[in-house]
Amino acid sequence: MSALLSADELLVGFSAPLLEPLSFSLQRGDIVGLWGPNGVGKSTLLQTLISAVEPLGGRIQRAAGLSIAYQQQRATRLHLMPVTGREYLRYMRAPADQTPLPLRDLLDRRIDRLSGGQYQLLCIWACIASGADLTILDEPTNNLDPRSLDVLTAMLQNGARNRCVLLVSHDQTLLRQSCTRVLEVSQWN
Repeated sequence: MSALLSADELLVGFSAPLLEPLSFSLQRGDIVGLWGPNGVGKSTLLQTLISAVEPLGGRIQRAAGLSIAYQQQRATRLHLMPVTGREYLRYMRAPADQTPLPLRDLLDRRIDRLSGGQYQLLCIWACIASGADLTILDEPTNNLDPRSLDVLTAMLQNGARNRCVLLVSHDQTLLRQSCTRVLEVSQWN
C-alpha cells in the first residue's frame, strides 16, 4: 500500500531547524501520535505537513489528490457565531447523521453558545468525519474533561478506518489507547 504522506530527512523550522531530521510515512488506517517536549516544534511540523510553512530541508511526498483536514491547537472561534452545530458540520462536509451520540444534542445549538470542550469535540468530529484522507489534530485534548476524553478516544478509533489521523498530544493515556504508533520528536542540537 502506498503512503498518503511520507517525509524523508525532513527539517522544519523558520530560520533554523527546530527538530532533528524526521523520516516517516502515514498510511490509511494509521492513528499516529506525535509526542515531544513543549516548544520543540511539533506544531511547526504540522504546519509544514499542510504546506503552511516551507521545510528547511528534506522531502515531503503527498499522494496524488491527498485531502487534509486540520484542527489547530486553539480552534478559531468568533465572538458571535450564529451558526448551529449542524450547519458547521455541513460546511465541513461532515455528515450530521453519523455524529456520535454524545455530540448529537449539540447539533441544533449555536456554536458560540457551546462550552470550550463541546466546541473542541464538535470541531474534531467535523475534521474526522469530513472524508479527508488525512486528519491532523494539534493538541485535541485542550478543554476536554475526562468524559470528553473518552468520547475523543472513541471518535479516533472509529473514525480512522479508511483514512489516517496524525495527532499531537502530551496525554500518554490517549496516545497509548488510541494510536497505532507514536513518533517521538526531539529538539535540534
